[in-house]
Amino acid sequence: MTRAKTERASTESVQKLWEEYHETADKRIRDRLVLSLAPMVKYIVYRKVREIPARCEVEDFISCGLEALMRSIDRYDPERGATLEQFAWTRIHGAVLDELRRNDWAPRSLRRAERDIAGAREKFAALHGRAPSRRELSGAVGISEPELERRLGDLKRCEVGSLNVLVTGEDDTTIERIDTLRSLDEGVDPELAAAREQAKERFREAFDRLPDRERQVAVLLYVHDFTLREIGETLGVTESRVCQIHAQLRRRLREMLAEHDQLFSEVA
Repeated sequence: MTRAKTERASTESVQKLWEEYHETADKRIRDRLVLSLAPMVKYIVYRKVREIPARCEVEDFISCGLEALMRSIDRYDPERGATLEQFAWTRIHGAVLDELRRNDWAPRSLRRAERDIAGAREKFAALHGRAPSRRELSGAVGISEPELERRLGDLKRCEVGSLNVLVTGEDDTTIERIDTLRSLDEGVDPELAAAREQAKERFREAFDRLPDRERQVAVLLYVHDFTLREIGETLGVTESRVCQIHAQLRRRLREMLAEHDQLFSEVA
């Protein structure tokens, strides 16, 4: 499938399009606005991509940014002096940061320590042409070696990936990461295996209860790795509508599986 190239709309054309939408409340015009400004969402998300936890999907943050974009179009007030693009940028950036914080298991103090350690490493390497030793790094950060080791250990424990993320297996089929792991224990815990199967069954049951359109979007997005635009072209709807459907199915699955949170936390 060929992906259509989109040129960035000018600020003036975006403003005129918003004025037309403000006067008519035509949803089709709003969809055109979303399509015009959608590249901004991807730009913001991909600038933050290295901060996204490994267990999270970039597409989830893009969906979050698109939702913020649609809200900003409806709440924009030109009387405040900003252009629609400036207003949307602020709202999208804030929404992505909020989503990052919501998904980050590490406290902000630990993330500040991570930035301090990374900055000290880079500065030392620039001055000396090599990586610092633990003693040199602790001196550069201004903390003791035991404290440095403790913080590095805390940071490692925060980088936890989900075993339920879909990956490509050896035969090019899509499977959950948990199914690619080889157990070092000859006698695999039957209780954990049963809990895993129960969790999968609960998810399958919840997925089967989704409306047909939401299941289609999920399969195209997570199994076939389509982009939101490609899904829209396949289903004959706009990219913003795909975003809405994706948000609905995620919300619906959370609600249906809420009572099984403990089960999924034990398996993940």
